[in-house]
Amino acid sequence: MSYTYRIILEADEGGYHASVPALAGCHTWGKTIVEARAMARDAIDVYLRSLVADGENIPEDTGFEMFETVSAPKGVKRLIHT
Repeated sequence: MSYTYRIILEADEGGYHASVPALAGCHTWGKTIVEARAMARDAIDVYLRSLVADGENIPEDTGFEMFETVSAPKGVKRLIHT
């Protein structure tokens, strides 16, 4: 049996923070996106093994992601990240 979970990656202090919304408290970090994804897979594995060991149900990810583009208010200047 397999499960699919969303992993949210956000730039964070020289690397990437990874969180799994469907698994409360499941967070990790990596220096690169590839490393953060690998760490997230490991964190999910440990999380699910813990649930099974404790006799808990494994939750499914029923959420979804949407992106919305909005116009910035007049006078706002785009920040350039270097």
